[in-house]
Amino acid sequence: MTAPLPSQSGFDAMYGAAADPWRLAERAYDRRKYALTVASLPRARYRDAFEPACSVGVLTRLLADRCDRLLACDLSDVAVTEARGRTADVSHVRVERRVLPQEWPDRPAGFDLVVLSEFLYYFDPPTLDVVLARARACLAPGGTVVAVHWRPPAPGHVGSAEHVHEAVGAMPDLVRVVEHREPDFLLDVLIDTRGQTGAVSAADLSPAAYEGLR
Repeated sequence: MTAPLPSQSGFDAMYGAAADPWRLAERAYDRRKYALTVASLPRARYRDAFEPACSVGVLTRLLADRCDRLLACDLSDVAVTEARGRTADVSHVRVERRVLPQEWPDRPAGFDLVVLSEFLYYFDPPTLDVVLARARACLAPGGTVVAVHWRPPAPGHVGSAEHVHEAVGAMPDLVRVVEHREPDFLLDVLIDTRGQTGAVSAADLSPAAYEGLR
């Protein structure tokens, strides 16, 4: 049995008091962080992407411009409503209410992009292991994993950004191709290397190699 995100009632209360409790659509910090996140994607376009814990959909709307299909989700009904409104002009985006990891989506062909943004540090270690196992299992061969997390301690955070990014980096058959460190946040981008012969390092993955992993 895995545990859902802690303090679900707390999230509901926060979104009930303010539709965008972290002011994600307003702060210059978040606009810059999201711009860096999207700019770090190694492919120009993705076939099928998944963004858990999308909150009010600010990053979702940016990712939509790089994806043919995008599934985003959050556990808060208010957040889902806000994210749906923000992405109403893009028909290839679907926003759903899901409690993760229990309701992790099933995608037989796999997602070729999974974006783990401000999400993983809410889980205790056993549940984090389950979340990462499901993220790894749903990734299509050659797919991209993005992890980006706030570094300073914050209420509700069970783990640190450093801990969760170390865990992401330890997932099998992934090579880190972007490693961005700032006092406020960490950003890592990793690519699946299944099907490649021999050991593969980031130095081996030129822009042409990125395309070849599709």
